[in-house]
Amino acid sequence: MSAGVRVSVCSSYPSLALPSKDVSLPSSSLYFGRKIHRSSFDTDLKLRCNSNGTRRTKPVLAVTSSSRVPELDSSSEPPQVFDGSTRLYISYSCPFAQRAWLARNYKNLQDKIELVPIDLKNRPAWYKEKVYPANKVPALEHNNRVIGESLDLIKYIDTNFEGPSLAPNSVEKEAFADELISYTDSFSKAVRATLSGEDSDAADGAFDYIEKALSKFKEGPFFLDLFSLVDVAYVPFIERFHLIFKDVMNVDITSGRPNLALWIEEMNRIEAYTETRQDPQELVERYKKRAQAEARP
Repeated sequence: MSAGVRVSVCSSYPSLALPSKDVSLPSSSLYFGRKIHRSSFDTDLKLRCNSNGTRRTKPVLAVTSSSRVPELDSSSEPPQVFDGSTRLYISYSCPFAQRAWLARNYKNLQDKIELVPIDLKNRPAWYKEKVYPANKVPALEHNNRVIGESLDLIKYIDTNFEGPSLAPNSVEKEAFADELISYTDSFSKAVRATLSGEDSDAADGAFDYIEKALSKFKEGPFFLDLFSLVDVAYVPFIERFHLIFKDVMNVDITSGRPNLALWIEEMNRIEAYTETRQDPQELVERYKKRAQAEARP
């Protein structure tokens, strides 16, 4: 697959919607004929860790807007920008921003990096004027400058702040991590091509690529055995695709892919990630509304 143009920010309200040239939601019978499976999607979400790292079995509660600081909109006053504080500007619904948010949480930087959520549908003018001229998220305000681009940001956070390392721990894994990171945009593009009806086989190939990648190292369930930047890069998108294929197309992307199923299960045991997860119902409803809007003549 072609690499395409690298995109790692949300510049407008994030969407996985169908392109305007295709107005139909495809039937699941056209896709993944050997892999359609109505099964254990919900149970994948039921395991996580206590804050001390020990496992427990408990449903992961859907995160609602009331449990998070409200997003700042055009009526909101700006923070005291460049006052020496470190701030991570995100949108709760942006998968690119979720990468940086997850990296911050995993490294236990909640007390050192302030989270500033932005309403991308009604963003404040001061964000572009005073914080980040690119007017996108994520963006990190640190040491009196602002850094953008999610893939660059997760590496920056890992390198410049204390906490558990997200970097590969060998030369071989570093090379494989580079390969996987370079595929992230092609992966998303392929899956969207199937959702739009442009290429019925593209998503199948993309998920098979992930399944094979997860089998390279055998000591752990993650891409590089241990949880790493690669998992951070992929999980926001696989989270969304898993939900949308299940709800909209009645397709379980993990059926016939045991490595991917285990990876999703293990991801949902990491509290740093589950704290950033989208509310499943809200995510699917947003996708459907966006698809319907795109379908209008």
